Amino acid sequence: MKKNAFSLAALALAGSMMFSSCIGSYGLLNKFCSWEMNATGNHFVNGILGIILLPVAGICGVVDTIVLNTIEFWTGTHPVASNIGKTQNIMGEDGLIYAVKTLKNGYEITKPDGQVVMFTYNKKENAWYMDGTQLVKFNDNGTVQANLMNGKTITVTQDAQGLYDTRMAVGNGYFFAAR
Repeated sequence: MKKNAFSLAALALAGSMMFSSCIGSYGLLNKFCSWEMNATGNHFVNGILGIILLPVAGICGVVDTIVLNTIEFWTGTHPVASNIGKTQNIMGEDGLIYAVKTLKNGYEITKPDGQVVMFTYNKKENAWYMDGTQLVKFNDNGTVQANLMNGKTITVTQDAQGLYDTRMAVGNGYFFAAR
């Protein structure tokens, strides 16, 4: 009787861990599924490949659930899902293509003419910088301090009213840092 009660308690404890709502991003499984869906140019071949590789997807899901999502829960980052060091080509509002490289603390943006602009986040100051000049700082009281193009600063709330106030202070809907 004691053996059955102990087994039942162990099973209940293990089950409660599985349903603790700490799901995670499943970066490994998502990358595998994305690869499998785009492995060839033919959707039918990709479907057949998916059926053949179904055990691999199961293994990826188990590894994600037990190991990688646990790491993500405790560290805040998924070891496989990280985009640090990757570069994407993004079309800007001006129709030109910009190379955006993800850094540990921000982004490196290479303009079509080759000029590089660095957007970095300083965690200690809770502020974003562009090439070393502070753009915005998030204050402890929930407001944002934005540095305007004319060298002045404005402190606004983090909502539609704050965005409107900043656009009105600038006059053209954009804000920039001044040295």
